[in-house]
Amino acid sequence: MPSSKSTAARAPQRKRGELRVAALQDAALAVFAEKGFAAATMTQIAARAGAPIGSLYQFFPNKDVLADALIDRYAGQLGEALDGLEAALPGLSTAALADALLDLFPSRRHERDAALALVDSRPDRNTRSAALRDMMRDRIAALLARRAPDKPAPAVRDVAIAFLGSMKMVAMLEAEPVPAQAIAEFRSMARLYLVDRLGA
Repeated sequence: MPSSKSTAARAPQRKRGELRVAALQDAALAVFAEKGFAAATMTQIAARAGAPIGSLYQFFPNKDVLADALIDRYAGQLGEALDGLEAALPGLSTAALADALLDLFPSRRHERDAALALVDSRPDRNTRSAALRDMMRDRIAALLARRAPDKPAPAVRDVAIAFLGSMKMVAMLEAEPVPAQAIAEFRSMARLYLVDRLGA
């Protein structure tokens, strides 16, 4: 078993290893969601994955490394989704772009809730939270700048910051017992805001 002092996850070398790591991470998300980070154990995670404990330690030397890997995986998923939006951008209206961005967090609700809870459990939570937020702001600003290339960069950045707040609000509303029409109203407001700032 690797030393608990190890600080880095081990990347799988083959497709089979990638599938094993994904299964271990999915199991970890479920156990962390049920028990919380502090109470969850590596043994419980391995059992949930149906894997030997040595297999878990082979890739993740301790629970902290595993939590950090899950946070990084969520950031990577968001990045991939934004890559897809960037590729599709020429065929999207501003309203359609707004809808796609507003769907980003709710479509990954389970992963988002788990990642944010794990961020809160980390000793460097403020740094990690800021890094995730800044990554999203930068990527959204880049998308909006491509949508409205004539707008000054500072203005686009302000719109990106405001719209990211709208994205978070939609995610929060959709996780609460809020009438669907109220959520639709908020989405419409956010969509109209983006069209107003960037043009159709």
